[in-house]
Amino acid sequence: MNYLTVENISKSYGELELFSELSFSIHKDDKIAFVAKNGSGKTSILNILSGADVPDSGQVVMRNGLRISFLSQSPQFNSNLTINDTIFNSDSPQLKIIENYEKALQNPENIEAYQKAFEQMDIHNAWEFELQFKQILSQLKLDNLNQKISTMSGGQIKRLALAQALISNPDLLVLDEPTNHLDLEMIEWLEHYFAKSQFTLFMVTHDRYFLERVCNEIIELDHGKLYTYKGNYSYYLENKEARITQEQVETGKAKQLFKKELEWMRRQPKARTTKSKSRIDDFSDIKKRAHQRRKDHKIQLEINMERLGSKIVEFHNVSKSFEDKVILDGFEYVFKRGERIGIIGKNGTGKSTFLNMLTHSIKPDTGKIIIGDTVKFGYYTQGGINIKPQQKVIDVIKEFGEFIPLAKGRQISAKQLLERFLFDGKKQHDYVEKLSGGEQKRLYLCTVLIQNPNFLILDEPTNDLDIVTLNILEEFLLDFPGCLLVVSHDRYFMDKIVDHLFVFKGDGKVQDFPGNYSDYREYDLSQPSQTPTEKTVTAPSEKKADTNKAQKLSYNEQKEYKNLESKIRALELDKKALEEQFNDTSLTQEKINELSQKLQVIIDDIETKEMRWFELSEKFES
Repeated sequence: MNYLTVENISKSYGELELFSELSFSIHKDDKIAFVAKNGSGKTSILNILSGADVPDSGQVVMRNGLRISFLSQSPQFNSNLTINDTIFNSDSPQLKIIENYEKALQNPENIEAYQKAFEQMDIHNAWEFELQFKQILSQLKLDNLNQKISTMSGGQIKRLALAQALISNPDLLVLDEPTNHLDLEMIEWLEHYFAKSQFTLFMVTHDRYFLERVCNEIIELDHGKLYTYKGNYSYYLENKEARITQEQVETGKAKQLFKKELEWMRRQPKARTTKSKSRIDDFSDIKKRAHQRRKDHKIQLEINMERLGSKIVEFHNVSKSFEDKVILDGFEYVFKRGERIGIIGKNGTGKSTFLNMLTHSIKPDTGKIIIGDTVKFGYYTQGGINIKPQQKVIDVIKEFGEFIPLAKGRQISAKQLLERFLFDGKKQHDYVEKLSGGEQKRLYLCTVLIQNPNFLILDEPTNDLDIVTLNILEEFLLDFPGCLLVVSHDRYFMDKIVDHLFVFKGDGKVQDFPGNYSDYREYDLSQPSQTPTEKTVTAPSEKKADTNKAQKLSYNEQKEYKNLESKIRALELDKKALEEQFNDTSLTQEKINELSQKLQVIIDDIETKEMRWFELSEKFES
């Protein structure tokens, strides 16, 4: 089933043409990744698909009634609303029903309103949807639903936007870098969720494991043309290489034909027959094919690294806390030459704080951090480049000098250096504020590396970089002779460049693991669970009735039996949420009585439904 067709769209900003005459289609159950270099217009294409922008020419034809959700890189919400208000600020009928049910739970004395809301949940079969909705919020660590948007971090807002997009249950989900600001656990959950779901996806992402495990089609914009690969990332890499090889063969043949036709043209045939005129007309096309050349200039990262002495960095009994939150607790470590360490852990466990302590921008509470005399840090932060108004790209580099020293006593001009970082002559005179997010990150990376560090600290370096730049950065880092410390949620990147990991477990615990990310995940999954699974009323859903038993129930009873399982699970979650509110020591007696009444209504409801569930289960067990 065709959902959407893009027909010959073009987009320009002033003299800059992003793309021209692009056409493709999206069908039901497609999971498409759109791949292109930074500055090629990926975000503009997503904006056009979502209706946030329009093409200069061409059109997007959509199926009638198609529901689209769009996750942008910089989502905007009303700062006065709470998470709960934002989630329910939707035209989804099921969300409206769940919202009414949640409100009814808050007013247990109005039994009539509660019964009506409960019946609506039944009629519209909203129990499963409510359970899924709560699971999504839980997985994305959006637990305080009364938190105001104005108090949330950029990462929390991105996760809220992702939750809203998933919960809206659209026909087509358009995603711009969905894994940015997610920790590794969340990324793996989302990966599994998309791989198993019926969502139709169109996304831009630099996460190559995500591409590998989720996508069934990749569309690449390369030198102004679209190429479609019906497979995952591995299939794309293999077939792209084959395509480029074939293009080179065809270009070679065209060059031979061009030489032959050029000789014929130089003889200037006098007889202008129909045949010769046709041959003259074809000559321009042959010339164009013969002179076709790929502009695959690789970034040449060549720096004059400062000598690194025997003493590098030493942590001695370092501790750090923020109020009740412990970041480090007696941490000890001595860095050695050439170490390549990756840092992983859930958001909020102190990874960036650790980097800031290492670079002395934050002091430890106790202990010492000793930095060797020869250490020169190169610190690539998440904040990115400091954009000055009306500053041009070339001016950013000239702040470090007209000429930059390279290895073996050589030097290079600022202009030449920018060319090596894929900024051509025209781009060098663009204003920095007009660059795409990925181009700004590439320029920032250039400014960090040209300072010739011998200890590189990279905090989420892969965010917003295109796959081409990522591959080149990885090759450079593999050859980098200094020390390397990386915080990244890009599993592919970490697997390729680090030797061992600091795993931030929370509560000040840091595990030194000898291996890369995939090694750690394999080890972690092999360990026995640390906490026993809670016994909840979800147990009935785990009992699988065999076919013969199920047949003893009528169709309506089977349907009721299945719905009861979902309702019991949902009510149990409501019960748990209410019980947690009793932990608040500031509760008044009046509020405690009110919560107790609400809790009793839910407990009674659970007991009633459990009894009915057991009645039905006994029916086919007899």
